[in-house]
Amino acid sequence: MPADERELALLNSGSVELLGQIARSSNETFLVEVTDPADSAGAEQRTSWAIYKPELGEKPLWDFEPGLYRRERAAYLLSAALGWDLVPPTVVREDAPFGVGSLQWFIECNLSEHYFTLVEDFPQTYDDLRRMAVFDVVANNTDRKAGHVLRGTDGRIWGIDHGLCFAAPFKLRTVIWDFGGEHIDDGLLEDIAPLADEVPAEVAELLDAAEVRAVQERVQGLLIRQTLPIDRTGRRFPWPLI
Repeated sequence: MPADERELALLNSGSVELLGQIARSSNETFLVEVTDPADSAGAEQRTSWAIYKPELGEKPLWDFEPGLYRRERAAYLLSAALGWDLVPPTVVREDAPFGVGSLQWFIECNLSEHYFTLVEDFPQTYDDLRRMAVFDVVANNTDRKAGHVLRGTDGRIWGIDHGLCFAAPFKLRTVIWDFGGEHIDDGLLEDIAPLADEVPAEVAELLDAAEVRAVQERVQGLLIRQTLPIDRTGRRFPWPLI
């Protein structure tokens, strides 16, 4: 079984135990341990950490309906459908300790690293960060803080915290403006092109009809312009930046 499928299987079926709350999160977010009990044949018990975001812990927002956990899952599914694997495996669990919410595979990383440090590692990080910039336009990410870009201990670059994505109105707020105005690589355009006609069903069922149409329209715009947007207002940044 591929690693991604093993991780999803554990997240979907493992027992969930609270370890602690993540400090300074906008919404209540928890570190949990997910355990898949050993089977009757004596298979080794598997355990891993995950990030749990229950709907019960979401603060009310004027521009997003409750259920941000669904957007976390949708971002993972979109990343997987594109073949980009930027978002850690994420599932929805109904039976988690505080009720329905998202469970996302915990990425072991150096927490002193974030977008502003990774961008200094050009050209090694160039392709991954540029791909993330395209992903954020497609997903309409309103909260790409520098700390939402991680480099795992395996060297891979990941994006986390996608609860504020997929709004129908254009709301892009991000720290990743270094690629503004650059031509989008033909390979990336080929990857996103199918979304102009149809959004994967698994993603679409987590959004409303206007949000699904907006994904298609944003992709259509990128295919026409073939460049990443530029923030001419100087205001399209999240706060805090990290």
